Amino acid sequence: MYEINIPEVVAEVTAAFQRYEQALVANDVAVLNELFWRSPHTVRMGITENLYGHDEIAGFRSARSPLRLARKLRRTVITTYGRDFATANTEFERATAPRIGRQSHTWLRLPEGWRIVAAHVSYMDSPR
Repeated sequence: MYEINIPEVVAEVTAAFQRYEQALVANDVAVLNELFWRSPHTVRMGITENLYGHDEIAGFRSARSPLRLARKLRRTVITTYGRDFATANTEFERATAPRIGRQSHTWLRLPEGWRIVAAHVSYMDSPR
């Protein structure tokens, strides 16, 4: 059995998740690229794109508009499983979008630190 939510591991993943969020709204492409596992096995399913491998994800990030990235998070849930695996799920709102956004990450502890190995972003069609 894995120990769920070891406090110091939750703190580590929370810090990595917050670093990701800060980089996302600031369009800090270098940090975003760093936080995704540099592997062809990494995936990111986005609003309008399905990206396979770190190279496709990095290419998307460098071509993305830096405008209107601010958002407000709500109902963030970070769960750790043992010391090396975690999930982070959150809802978000953007002033420019009438829908609720959803984001999920799968995080893995690697020798270089916590990295996102899979991500999904989508919107719900229902109003906020």
